[in-house]
Amino acid sequence: MTAQNEQHGPAPVDAEYSATVLASHWIQRPGADETLVEPAAEERSTPPDRVEGTVLRFGPGVTATIAHRTHRMPAAAPPPAPRRRRLRRHALPVLVVFCVLALLAWQRLGQPLRVGAIAVTARPTALGCDGTARIVALVTTNGRPGTLSYRWVRSDGTTSGVLEEVMVRGQKRARLHLRWTFQGPGQHTALAELRILSANQRTASTRFTYACP
Repeated sequence: MTAQNEQHGPAPVDAEYSATVLASHWIQRPGADETLVEPAAEERSTPPDRVEGTVLRFGPGVTATIAHRTHRMPAAAPPPAPRRRRLRRHALPVLVVFCVLALLAWQRLGQPLRVGAIAVTARPTALGCDGTARIVALVTTNGRPGTLSYRWVRSDGTTSGVLEEVMVRGQKRARLHLRWTFQGPGQHTALAELRILSANQRTASTRFTYACP
């Protein structure tokens, strides 16, 4: 017996031997009263939520409200107002400011020289022999700079040439002078008239008498 055992020796090891395969014979099979639950069936019993990209959420932990919120797309931002509408909205205030500034600039810089009241007086009002009358015209203006052009016209038929008075900014009064001399015997009622030729044309005059026996 011993010799026979030594003759045969240990059984050769199979090259395709697998412990896993052999162990599978010793796994206890479920009995007839045991129910084998298939994993796929358990997974199918809980339907997945909505798909967001490549993520799937399972189970009762995700409520319908959350699922709806995750699915809802963000509200689109309102489109920007057209460029033309924005320009139209700002055009009126800019125009008002521009008009006010233009009016102020015109009042300070652009308004031309204008003549107001004129008062002409003669001193003395009654001349004796070989006397000279001093005639003064007080001209008021609006204070704008410019040049007053004027001439004197006398009742004896003589007229001065065109004279000029330069007005500086802020000067609102100008005194214009005329000297009229009489000689020889006689009596005469004289009239001296001032005529403003530039700015707004105005005239003013005064009278005096000459008496020489």
